[in-house]
Amino acid sequence: MDINWLGHSCFRIKGRQAAIITDPYPPDLGYTPGKLTADIVTISHRHPSHSYSQGVGGEPKLVAGPGEYEISGILIIGMPTFHDAVGGKKRGKNTVYLMEVDGVTICHLGDLGHILSVEQVEEIDNVDVLLLPVGGGSTLSASMAAEVIRQLEPKAVVPMHFKTPALKSRELDPVEKFLKEMGIERLDSQPKLSLTPSSLPASTQVFLLDYAGGK
Repeated sequence: MDINWLGHSCFRIKGRQAAIITDPYPPDLGYTPGKLTADIVTISHRHPSHSYSQGVGGEPKLVAGPGEYEISGILIIGMPTFHDAVGGKKRGKNTVYLMEVDGVTICHLGDLGHILSVEQVEEIDNVDVLLLPVGGGSTLSASMAAEVIRQLEPKAVVPMHFKTPALKSRELDPVEKFLKEMGIERLDSQPKLSLTPSSLPASTQVFLLDYAGGK
């Protein structure tokens, strides 16, 4: 199973049976992912920079809300959460997705805006790979992201939704603030993350991925 970060909250997750694109964005966001194709597209909420499904080719099946889905041999569970810390009163709803790909459980938090409740932690449970926003602004801050990691205790963590040279206009913090919060002084980025159930880290490890279009 391979994970490529295409920028913002968008990943391409490629398993043996299918490819998934998460939270696709429009061409004017700043990143340049090239021509995207997938079997499945997940959308955490209907903001334009997270729901540009028309930019993904291959006639993918669209998953856009809470529920249980089985598509192309991949089980996806969408769980209702909020885009803010006041029950959605400011920014509305958000869907967290759990995906089982080649025996690895991936959790994409979308634009989660709050620390998880005890019930949500129990419902999510046993996360191998956590894809989480870390840049603050309209979603988790660095310190909140670190707290969610402590709640879920994933094997691998991939930060997303933070300020980059391609996204200068966004009111987001750079990833370094999150890394400092995690006690990491320096972390080299890599083009993709390839994992199997047997190659998962024994304890929580952060992986920084290169985004679409370069550094």
